[in-house]
Amino acid sequence: MFGLNVVYKMKPGMRQEFLDGIVGGGIQDAIRQEPGCLQYDFFLPVSDENIVLLVEKWTDREAQAAHMELPNIPRLRVVKNRCVDDMVMTQYDL
Repeated sequence: MFGLNVVYKMKPGMRQEFLDGIVGGGIQDAIRQEPGCLQYDFFLPVSDENIVLLVEKWTDREAQAAHMELPNIPRLRVVKNRCVDDMVMTQYDL
């Protein structure tokens, strides 16, 4: 298995708009249906209203790489460009 943790730092006050775009816009559900996706979940720390943690788990690196070429990614980028100030990604094999 292959995993990613992505910490998104939102532009001030944009966390809810980000979540509405990703979750409410159906992007999260669509990605969860992609081949090889085992987990695609967002978590919110109570101590910082401008942070969102994304935890992704895939069957392997190839499935995650294929995910990056699917139609959901351009939709995701639109929301990220509007709402996200910075991000830090950690990759790991499980």
